[in-house]
Amino acid sequence: MPPIRIDVATPSRTYPVTIEPAAIDRVGRMLDEFRVPERRFVVSSPLVWRLHGPRLLRGLGAAQAILVPDGERAKQLPTVTRIYDALVRARADRASALVTFGGGVIGDMAGFAAATYLRGIALVHVPTTLLAQVDSAIGGKVGVNHPQGKNLIGCFYQPHAVIVDPSLVGTLPHREFRAGLYEVIKYGMTSSASLFDRLLRERTAIFTREPPVLTPIIAESCRIKASVVSADEREAGPRRILNFGHTAGHAIEAVTKYRRYRHGEAVAYGMLVAAELATSRGALAKGDKKALADLIASLGPLPAIADVSTARILEAMRHDKKIASGRLHYVLPIAIGATAIVNDVTEAEMKAALKAVGFRR
Repeated sequence: MPPIRIDVATPSRTYPVTIEPAAIDRVGRMLDEFRVPERRFVVSSPLVWRLHGPRLLRGLGAAQAILVPDGERAKQLPTVTRIYDALVRARADRASALVTFGGGVIGDMAGFAAATYLRGIALVHVPTTLLAQVDSAIGGKVGVNHPQGKNLIGCFYQPHAVIVDPSLVGTLPHREFRAGLYEVIKYGMTSSASLFDRLLRERTAIFTREPPVLTPIIAESCRIKASVVSADEREAGPRRILNFGHTAGHAIEAVTKYRRYRHGEAVAYGMLVAAELATSRGALAKGDKKALADLIASLGPLPAIADVSTARILEAMRHDKKIASGRLHYVLPIAIGATAIVNDVTEAEMKAALKAVGFRR
């Protein structure tokens, strides 16, 4: 398959997203073409490195690997400090580049390290999970969690390039792969009814994970993300639609201490909560709410939520970083492929929506 290139144009930097099966076999040449500094450090997790590290090094050439713990519970400042320590020991300077090689957590942590080490060195994302390929690797959001909330510490720092190799998701556990598909559903609900319909039609084929099937949905998701980020780099307005499902989703992750749910699973529940809110307001047709719920259910069972406290989720939402001037900006679906941003959702409405989805009273 020929490579697909999507340019992300922001005030900070314009950079390419290249989508190509087997791209990691020539990643070094690609970075040379993008004029990424030749001294390159790869940040990855032990598991990803064991699965794909040797192949990446063959395609990348000379590079030093920095392995750190993965997962939301490791996404904190002490882990980033381990990256700093390795860079300092190697005397990395501003003519160095940091290549992230893993899922969204690795990309966020290593991206934050790149943004802050020596006040910024070159950054390249080579995402290995579906969720990172369609979402977190694009857009420049980097950072770590705080005990009171997700991603409360971070900044915007655009990469120099993103290289997406769809063949890498073939080694993902089934649950992790599904978690990425929930983010694709997000793009369908917010921006593309045709993508939503494609997921409905092709979900059986999608689970084969063959690059010819995956590449089009990855590319469409990346195009949507690139378009939104180009219009609003720092989430002052239009980019807020990408938070659909994330307000309740982040709270769900926080109150369960990042142990029970994959990020995509929490977002799936968050989308259901947002759809319930929208329907109760008369903003979303019941048929569209059902279509969303049916598509999510058709991908496989979500972990149980009946014992998760509604009160604790509401408390976690009070620490959401999307609060401005005391008001939480909330993304509601108004149709498949369209959303509205509101700032008047009451606690009573939210509590009712959470209970309707199945959270504990």
